[in-house]
Amino acid sequence: MNTRSCEGVLAVLLAVMLAVGSVGSAGSVGSADPGETAGKDHTQRFGRLVSKHLPNAIRLNDRVFSGGLPEGDAAFAELAVLGVRTVISVDGMRPDVAAAERHGLRYVHLPHGYDGIPVARTRELAKAVRDLPGPIYLHCHHGKHRSPAAAGVACIALGLLPVEQGIDLLEFAGTSPHYAGLYESVQQAEQVADRVLDDMTVEFSASVEPPLMVEAMVQIEQRYRHLEMFAAAGWRSPADHPDLSPAHEALLLHEQYSELIRAELVTAALPCRGPSAANQAAFVELLRANEADALALEQALRSSTPADAARTANLDQQLRAIGARCDQCHHRFRDVPLDRKDGRAQDP
Repeated sequence: MNTRSCEGVLAVLLAVMLAVGSVGSAGSVGSADPGETAGKDHTQRFGRLVSKHLPNAIRLNDRVFSGGLPEGDAAFAELAVLGVRTVISVDGMRPDVAAAERHGLRYVHLPHGYDGIPVARTRELAKAVRDLPGPIYLHCHHGKHRSPAAAGVACIALGLLPVEQGIDLLEFAGTSPHYAGLYESVQQAEQVADRVLDDMTVEFSASVEPPLMVEAMVQIEQRYRHLEMFAAAGWRSPADHPDLSPAHEALLLHEQYSELIRAELVTAALPCRGPSAANQAAFVELLRANEADALALEQALRSSTPADAARTANLDQQLRAIGARCDQCHHRFRDVPLDRKDGRAQDP
């Protein structure tokens, strides 16, 4: 049997496993672990895909999957074997269109935030799910928050998911209740008439230019994740990333904060609409504090201090302080539901 035939047979087998949702071995779809869904039987409606390359991937129905970012050829190859034909990113970062195309997949970029999904975006997602070649894989970065919400509102709009099961979907996916805007979008979603979608003209682009604030935050998150990886390895470059330097990543993180402050992003694109002077000052204060801590972290990493337990504890503490302010900023500005973004940020 040649390679193409083998892949065809595997695709059929995986499709059957996805349909029954009963296989629990690695690389297959099965019921969630009992502890993950205690008190609710979600497994009759949704299936969980246990995969090496698709984080937090779940099956909503025969046409729609949701999960995390597919990174590298192995992930896109897995999607192709599963029969997926269209990949929709709701994340802010630019999709890896070239990798998708190498595996015969179409990419569509329809990003939205953690604060909720506007009605116009919901309808675009629904039209994409209805009209583009399927099955369809919707993803964000981690696959637990924005993509299940996007898949949920699209399926509700198309009548593929009863609205009363929308919250069950988010709970099954592990969506944090702290993202009130995502929960509200799913709770308020309604079925959309076919004629409404028919009348819409949408250019489904493979990649859209992210807003400057989104681009900056994507870069900051990437540097922070690298630093977390170093911390887990005792502040050394891990064996699988010898090309990365802890001090250099701290430098790049510091520069990201500096650029964000220097540029007019703070005034022109504050993540809270109609920002008051108090909100703007609070946002800048958080940025400046993390800018200073990133610089201190870089300097500590470049110092000749012996690599002992005290030094490691100090570096860990500096990184945790940066992360805590990120969480505070997200809570106060980013994660405020859309209908409450009127210039009054939440209290820290």
